[in-house]
Amino acid sequence: MEVVRVQTIAHESKDSTIPSIFLRAETEQPGTTTVHGVKLGVPIIDFSNPNEEKLENEIMEASKEWGMFQIVNHEIPNEVIKKLQSVGKEFFELPQEEKEVYAKPVVGSNSSEGYGSKHQKELSGKKGWVDHFFHIIWPPSNVDYRFWPKNPPSYREVNEEYGKYIRLVTEKLLKNMLIGLGFEEHELKSATGEDEMIHLLKINYYPPCPCPDLVLGVPPHTDMCYITILVPNEVEGLQASRDGQWYDVKYIPNALIIHIGDQMEILSNGKYKAVLHRTTVNKEETRMSWPVFIEPQEQHEVGPHPKFVNQDNPSKYKTKKYKDYAYCKLNKIPQ
Repeated sequence: MEVVRVQTIAHESKDSTIPSIFLRAETEQPGTTTVHGVKLGVPIIDFSNPNEEKLENEIMEASKEWGMFQIVNHEIPNEVIKKLQSVGKEFFELPQEEKEVYAKPVVGSNSSEGYGSKHQKELSGKKGWVDHFFHIIWPPSNVDYRFWPKNPPSYREVNEEYGKYIRLVTEKLLKNMLIGLGFEEHELKSATGEDEMIHLLKINYYPPCPCPDLVLGVPPHTDMCYITILVPNEVEGLQASRDGQWYDVKYIPNALIIHIGDQMEILSNGKYKAVLHRTTVNKEETRMSWPVFIEPQEQHEVGPHPKFVNQDNPSKYKTKKYKDYAYCKLNKIPQ
């Protein structure tokens, strides 16, 4: 069965009509549910701050109170980010048949890797205005180069270079988050299975849409990983929920956007909060983003750490294998 991609639909939408499967209920439409004229000022953290205690406190507070923050001076060279964005954009500009070589199997595969248009079940039956591409960039034992585009030719080299920097950022972020929770330095790797954590890169491609006020790129969700490290292009579209309202998140050039994911909330037994967010699209311009999801291995047991569970503070979450958590999350099965 041929799958029609959103990029193709956008190209063929000459006027303001698009298939109804993309049109949201009024209670979800960004045109009516966004707080307009206000940019959400999520915390901006200087990642190069030599005062380690201050940096740790800023990250801890942002993880507790916001579930999202932006880091600047993160030591990933701008040139490395520009190359990542350039090769990702080039891939999506390839002829459709070249992209389909990397298409996810429609049925019978548990892998999230590959090119596609649908990632998880939507109870409403609606679709997001987005195509995407997933592949694992770390650790080497989990990398499958069959899912890495051979065109553009520099794609692998550029992504591997970006991956080296992301590992350094991840290590520093997790160290600060976990020490902020009260872990000792020697406990950090055992708390998360840090040595073998999967770094799953996703490219989101949101083509221009003739009626952006009526559709969503990605509907409201929290990420199921520990943390997400995201680089957007300059076209704004990320929104976060704050006090039950939806706000645009301010774009800051060269910043990394950090989301607290479900596993960090679960590990901390609710001390850190996974951020509820969604994406909107643009009438004139293509929005793209490059999140890297830092997640456990499939067989890793995820649940609240014993440090945060006692008689006065019972466990708020079940302990289970990450693959089972992910299956329930993607298929909208209660955990």
